[in-house]
Amino acid sequence: MEKRIVETQNAPAPIGPYNQAVFAGDTLYISGQIAIDPATGELNKDSLEEETHQCMRNLEAILEAAGLGFANVIKSTIFITDMNQFGVINGVYGQYFTGDFPARETVQVAALPKFVNVEISMIAVR
Repeated sequence: MEKRIVETQNAPAPIGPYNQAVFAGDTLYISGQIAIDPATGELNKDSLEEETHQCMRNLEAILEAAGLGFANVIKSTIFITDMNQFGVINGVYGQYFTGDFPARETVQVAALPKFVNVEISMIAVR
């Protein structure tokens, strides 16, 4: 099995012992992305909408570095700290797909890194 690390400066650098993404054969596993602006290294939490958009832009940058796009995503996992915010997050998330949506789960958790409101990870296939 081919294993290849995917890295881009257009998404936040890992803040721990992990990679932005790893190809295992033709499957890309993308680590959870939070709302860190890669240009500044700062959290982008102006609003829940903007926080979610930043997560999605980070995921998009990693997908592009791997030669893929949102059409290649087969599975997403969304972690949120308040299920009452699901509608807002879901509305932003849905804007990045053109109707061919991936499988997904959304899970409420007690806390996320840097105490953000949302973290999203994805699996995509080449």
